[in-house]
Amino acid sequence: MSTAYVVATVLGAVMAGFSAGAVYFRAEWVVKSLAGYGVPRSWWPWLAAAKAAGAVGLLAGLAVPAIGIAAAIGLVLYFTGAIVTILRARSFSHVPIPLLYAAPALASLVLAA
Repeated sequence: MSTAYVVATVLGAVMAGFSAGAVYFRAEWVVKSLAGYGVPRSWWPWLAAAKAAGAVGLLAGLAVPAIGIAAAIGLVLYFTGAIVTILRARSFSHVPIPLLYAAPALASLVLAA
């Protein structure tokens, strides 16, 4: 297990956990964006739970690599979906945000191999 893998994994978990908390606790800057993208309010707790599960999975992957790989794939897919949602809402200037959150999860996935 390389240092780069551990750093990318922990960073990805912290970022995904922060993002989950921002949705769960309804941070104004997140809620405004989600509403603007047309994401139904009933989905918000599920989206937060998915990101939280990804964060926990990344950390668990430090002990059980298969879990970390699955979590990284899930987070990359999640943030890809976020990019598609943002593009459909025509909020092009917001695209870098999910790219930033996806980057450490993707790095963790690449470095796990």
